[in-house]
Order: sequence, then C-alpha cells, then structure tokens
Amino acid sequence: MSSVIVTIVGTAQDAGVPHPNCFCGHCKTAMELPERRRFASSLAVVETNTKQWHLIDATPDLREQLAMIQLKYGWFGQLMESIWLTHAHIGHYPGLMFLGREAIGAKGIPVFCGEKMKHMLENDAPWKQLVALNNIRPQLVQQEQVIELSKQVRITPVEVPHRNEFSETFGFWVEGPSRKLLYIPDIDRWEDWAYDIHDMAKEADICLLDGTFHSIEEIEKMGRNYKEIPHPVITETMDRLQDLVDKTAVYFTHFNHTNPVLDETDPFVKHVLERGFHLAVEGLELPL
Repeated sequence: MSSVIVTIVGTAQDAGVPHPNCFCGHCKTAMELPERRRFASSLAVVETNTKQWHLIDATPDLREQLAMIQLKYGWFGQLMESIWLTHAHIGHYPGLMFLGREAIGAKGIPVFCGEKMKHMLENDAPWKQLVALNNIRPQLVQQEQVIELSKQVRITPVEVPHRNEFSETFGFWVEGPSRKLLYIPDIDRWEDWAYDIHDMAKEADICLLDGTFHSIEEIEKMGRNYKEIPHPVITETMDRLQDLVDKTAVYFTHFNHTNPVLDETDPFVKHVLERGFHLAVEGLELPL
C-alpha cells in the first residue's frame, strides 16, 4: 500500500447527521444508532512512513475526527502537522476552537487559507485569540499555488464559486507518489466555474465531489427552489462525468441529511453504484 493515504473522516453537509432540530427518518435513525451518524466533510492526508498527517477542514466534529485518526493509526496524542481550510461556512472551520487554551492548547499549527479567511482569523474574535496565543499560525495560500508538504505530498488550492460571505472558497488537489485526488466538497454550479469539471476529473485519479443533494426533486420536497440552492445535484454530476468512470474513481461527499444516499437500502444508492460512481463513508482509505 502507498505510504500516502487520504482517509475520509467526514461526509456530511456542515451540520452533520443527525441534523440539529430534525427528526426525519435519517436523523432519527442516526440518533438511535451511532454507526449511522455522519460527521461534517473532512479529509486527513496521512503519511504512514513518517507518521505525520494533515487535515483538510476543521469541522464542528473535530473532536471525534481527531480521535478517529489517532486510534486508526495508533498515533495517540499526535496532532495534525497542518490544517487546510476550504472556506468560512460552519462545517469547515469552527473546529479550530478546540485548538485553543480551553481545550487542547496547541502550539503553532499552520492553518493554510485564502486571504479573506486569513484576515478573519487574525482580526475577528474568537479566532484572533488562537493567533495571539500561537495556537495556530495562519498561512496564506493562493490560486494554483503548489505547496509541498513533504517529498511525497503536494497540495494545490483551486478557487471555486460558492457563497463567499466571509472568505473565498477553495477545492484542493492532493498529489501523492502515484495518484492525484481532486477534492471539491462545496461549489455553486459546475457551469459557473472557470474550469470544466470534466477536464479536471479526467486529469484526476480520484475525485471527491459535492454530493449535497441527489436531485432537484429532493430540494423541491424541502419546499425550496433549486435555483436558490447553490449546489450541483448528484444526478447532474453523474451525467457530466459518466464517460470517465472507467478511468477516474468519482466519489460523492458532503451529503445533506435529506439525501437518500444516507440509507444504503435506498434504490438511489444502487443506481449510483450501478453507474460506476461511489459514495464516500467515514473511515475509507484512498491510497495515493
């Protein structure tokens, strides 16, 4: 097995499953059965030969996700070498709070992020206290800037269109010794992006893409207008990438609590798998 592994530690939309104040079938089941819980979307980039790891997004579920990696690899008490933030929505950065003096009291963990996100962390409470106490050290990244984490791993941010109230939004290329992975948990519309998702997926060995909703019908059942919801649906993305499934392993992630893929017995799960696509689950290892 490769010495570089991307381990999935979260697959849900920002608020997780069970979703707060929701008692739909998926959420009630997750309340009753811990194994049906889903944490907010996040990845760990693990280097087994050097026993180091890096985290993409610091979610509200960071306590459990930290323990997941430490227990899985036997690295008890070992924190991540760095954190990479996609954007400033609630499922992607509030976990930084656990690095503060009220909890872990971390020392100088680099947090790679865009210019607006860096400004927020350095100037707005409570995040600026983490910076002042050197729990974290915000590091500026820019569009298509290749950063070597080690001799084996490179990460490259790619800006994507999303609701940027407080920060820019990035996806990330993660490149190991043998394979490249493209991670885009949030994007408004594929057609709004400066890149063609088909071309990008063709370049990748593995894609982990925004699968928040399975179809327009799912959104309409919520009483919402699809045009007002900034996410491509799984059915559309499958149509765009269908001819690539023999070359590129395409996984969906960032599932809303209403998404039928959360129930492995739902016919839509079978439909996705039969078309050659994959559904991300916590604990899955993707060697690079």
